[in-house]
Amino acid sequence: MKVEAHSVKKSYTQDEAYEASLKYFKGDDLAARVWVNKYALKDSEGNIFELTPDDMHRRIASEIARVEQKYPNAMTEDEVFDLIKGFKYIVPQGSPMAGIGNPYQIASLSNCFVIGNGSKSDSYGGIMKIDQEQVQLMKRRGGVGHDLSHIRPKGSDVKNSALTSTGVVPFMERYSNSTREVAQDGRRGALMLSVSVNHPDAEDFIDAKMDQGKVTGANVSVRMDDDFMKAVRDQKSYTQKYPVFSESPKVSHEIDATGLWSKIVHNAWKSAEPGILFWDTIINESIPDCYADLGYETVSTNPCGEIPLCPYDSCRLLAINLFSYVENPFTDEAEFNFELFKKHVAYAQRIMDDIIDLELEKIDAIIEKIESDPESSEIKGTERNLWMNIRKKAEEGRRTGIGITAEGDMLASLGIQYGSKKGNDFSVEVHKTLAIAAYRGSVYTAKERGAFKIYDSKREENNPFIQRLKEADEQLYYEMMEYGRRNIALLTIAPTGTTSLMTQTTSGIEPVFLPVYKRRRKVNPNDKNTRVDFVDEVGDSWEEYVVFHHRFKEWMKIKGHDTEKNYSQEELDVLVKESPYYKATSNDVDWMSKVHMQGAVQKWVDHSISVTINLPNDVSEELVGQLYLEAWQSGCKGVTVYRDGSRSGVLISNEEKEEESESLTTFPTIRPEVLTAEIVRFQNNKEKWIAVVGTINDKPYEIFTGLADDEDGIVLPRWVSNGLVIKARNDDGSSRYDFQYENKRGYKTTIEGLSHKFDPEYWNYAKLISSTLRYGMPIDKIVDLINSLQLDSQSINTWKNGVVRALKRYVEDGTEAKGRCQNCNSDKVVYQEGCLTCKDCGSSKCG
Repeated sequence: MKVEAHSVKKSYTQDEAYEASLKYFKGDDLAARVWVNKYALKDSEGNIFELTPDDMHRRIASEIARVEQKYPNAMTEDEVFDLIKGFKYIVPQGSPMAGIGNPYQIASLSNCFVIGNGSKSDSYGGIMKIDQEQVQLMKRRGGVGHDLSHIRPKGSDVKNSALTSTGVVPFMERYSNSTREVAQDGRRGALMLSVSVNHPDAEDFIDAKMDQGKVTGANVSVRMDDDFMKAVRDQKSYTQKYPVFSESPKVSHEIDATGLWSKIVHNAWKSAEPGILFWDTIINESIPDCYADLGYETVSTNPCGEIPLCPYDSCRLLAINLFSYVENPFTDEAEFNFELFKKHVAYAQRIMDDIIDLELEKIDAIIEKIESDPESSEIKGTERNLWMNIRKKAEEGRRTGIGITAEGDMLASLGIQYGSKKGNDFSVEVHKTLAIAAYRGSVYTAKERGAFKIYDSKREENNPFIQRLKEADEQLYYEMMEYGRRNIALLTIAPTGTTSLMTQTTSGIEPVFLPVYKRRRKVNPNDKNTRVDFVDEVGDSWEEYVVFHHRFKEWMKIKGHDTEKNYSQEELDVLVKESPYYKATSNDVDWMSKVHMQGAVQKWVDHSISVTINLPNDVSEELVGQLYLEAWQSGCKGVTVYRDGSRSGVLISNEEKEEESESLTTFPTIRPEVLTAEIVRFQNNKEKWIAVVGTINDKPYEIFTGLADDEDGIVLPRWVSNGLVIKARNDDGSSRYDFQYENKRGYKTTIEGLSHKFDPEYWNYAKLISSTLRYGMPIDKIVDLINSLQLDSQSINTWKNGVVRALKRYVEDGTEAKGRCQNCNSDKVVYQEGCLTCKDCGSSKCG
């Protein structure tokens, strides 16, 4: 293993790196800020060691070339650099971009993990083991998925003091809360929880996220089998079982398939969740499942759904920028250079295999770090075994995740409308070409480096994906039979998020969101030559300016349009109508056409595709159901719908407003004697703080907040996450609030006078805030109110920030927030898992 040396490097200030990157990205402020904040090499003290992405790409190229030297026909550093520089052709995504050659962070290069236990045990030991493994992965920057179908349904007999099982939902909350507790460089970890529709608790699982404040740290998806989908289509009954699909189940009952289906569709229409995984399609098409008996049985997916995985397997992601293969874009001579594309796909597959070797080095460093930690072997045993299992799967299967970005720009630059039949046919041809070129690259790499350890052509010969490859290219198929393949599975289409900001293209397989839109920047009205277009409610002045999608701007230049002019909205509308982006935005594309495109492209992607069908607010639930059914019949492996405003937190019908009004009047204004309570821990100004949040129906009702582990504060063991707040009386008749929790031996421990454990000034403000909670004021409005408080002392302001942080976790995902994005100045800021997230640029701020 190679140990990365901490050589003395020149460091730069944030401003120096930003200014240099701004020039690199030709004035694109958002791209520059995203790169500096997320991907520029920096140490734990914030010292920046790379000035522009050229430095990052040179770092990555150097490490790839070092691995190449172990194998025949090695690529040089310059050859690798030319392929990845400028985000033009081959783009390592996320963790590989940040982690390759990074000596300052002991972290994995994998973007995606799935965990679970092979025995499918639902004992408390097995459940807690998964919880710990999830946390250990998230602290190394990974997104995690796991399936809950092995957990006994609610009401099942258990041989402990509980007598009956609590079912799936409490464990969803456990795993969700664990995710929220792990910070990843200013963002929360990402978690996918799935369950089979065959499980008797499937409906409870589907409903769990509909309650405000519940399961806010996870995405949820339902694994749909073909029998259920046929029962829905044919309006028949369906039998749920536990264990799922068992020939001799302990629990079995028939349900009306259309009733459960309606619930799934309603929830997806209302909240964009659950997502749908067409599980039989995933398993039947999966090449790794040809090795299921060797530990490669697919059990769940990563958080965005594009990589179905077996327990302890992981994947690294890389995108190919499709726009860069269009020659003479936006002209009558535009054409796609398939030969260069195929050549680069083969290089990309080779680079991905090199990254696996680099990942193995990173895992060795993680294991070495665990070994050197001062804890006992007993404490660190689970973490060590976790990484040993991950290492085994990475080395044995050598899974890769080659995908694409800029599908929308590629089609527009060729003069093809996204979503049209011609557009869908061309996309399929591109992805078919990519699949064949990547598999050929893996076979050629196997000739030089050897096949993945358990390759067996006999196991794979009836796999539908392998059969399609054989039909498309017999020579490739027979070479694979002879030499094997270097990698067990190769392809995906992931959401490219910040990657597409740096390629300055449309994201992943998606169409353009908007080709042109307006932003605002704050200005001083007294400055010379300042134009004020808008004055907000607090009197700040703003100038509106037009932002063109980068490739739309390129089209404008080619067609001779002025890109500096201050266009009116009418003029912009005319421009868009003339362009190849007309009727090809995410809101324009025909939804059924997009489903058909995804199903057709999926035939040439051996993992899966992360894609969202964007719908206007006024679509019916019936349409969502039709889209889901069509997705299944078209061969999609999964699908998510997002109805505009469905996560906005704003009530959209009079009927729902009446329901909300009713719920407010039933929220008790006289404080009950006993409240359930959650413990929220956080850090402010390097001080440890704690909040005790009393809840009713999982909604916050009162809050106590102050310094933790302090002689004047509350001292609680780290493992305490909940308890009771009990209203009690002092000897003089005055009231007090006690906190009670159960210790590890099952005995109850009571901390008396909780209300007096914190600074009296904090307590007075807390009473006011608790009153607003009790009278049903929406939590996001309370957060705004607290933020607006003008307080004098630093300590009370620190306390104020702590209350905000504690309460924000209860704000429903998608609720619109006040203020503007610090990256792009957009006012489209929403709460997402307690963090403020910009809908325009995706940047997130927690705390």
